[in-house]
Amino acid sequence: MKSLANTAFGATDIQCTENVSRETMARLKAFVDLLTDWNARHNLVSAASLADVWRRHILDSMQLFDLIPEGTADLVDLGSGAGFPGLVLAILLKDRGRRTRVVLYEATRKKCEFLQAAADRTGASVEIRNARIEEAKPEMFGVVTARALAPLDKLLAYAHVFQRPHTVNLFLKGQGVVGELMLAAKSWKMDVAQHASRSDPSGVILSIRKLRHVA
Repeated sequence: MKSLANTAFGATDIQCTENVSRETMARLKAFVDLLTDWNARHNLVSAASLADVWRRHILDSMQLFDLIPEGTADLVDLGSGAGFPGLVLAILLKDRGRRTRVVLYEATRKKCEFLQAAADRTGASVEIRNARIEEAKPEMFGVVTARALAPLDKLLAYAHVFQRPHTVNLFLKGQGVVGELMLAAKSWKMDVAQHASRSDPSGVILSIRKLRHVA
């Protein structure tokens, strides 16, 4: 597929590229419409990224779906913000018949209010926790996701309390990922696979398993 950077990209492109059903597309459009409305008053995402919302936010989130193992019972999204990637993944999981419990952590109350409104509008089944991740109690999930939340070494510390023996951590990262991996390796052991981003040529998806802290 050709690079999507700096190209016009919209709902039709999503439907063609990702083979998305009309029902899923309708839910995603409803989500984007609500985000556009709320963003005029609450600045949930930058104006520049909203102008390219289908590539910068929707596709960027959707591309994690194929990396979620079949049969995953539960997923936690750290620092969900305006719903990326967690709420988008919840929409896809619901519409494709995957019975996965989705928990969204977000510290900002207004963003939590938006997440609830978006879940109500799209029918996505999510549990929204208005809490700081640093204060989260240990709880095991099959998948942990995050986007633009923190440098990798700090992100792994957040994710560590949610690990099962076979948990998959899916983190969207930018062009500084090599340096972040080198720094994180000083404190963490892990099995890492890197996947090229389909929404950003400089982006990378990290798939991390067997996360353990170096004493």
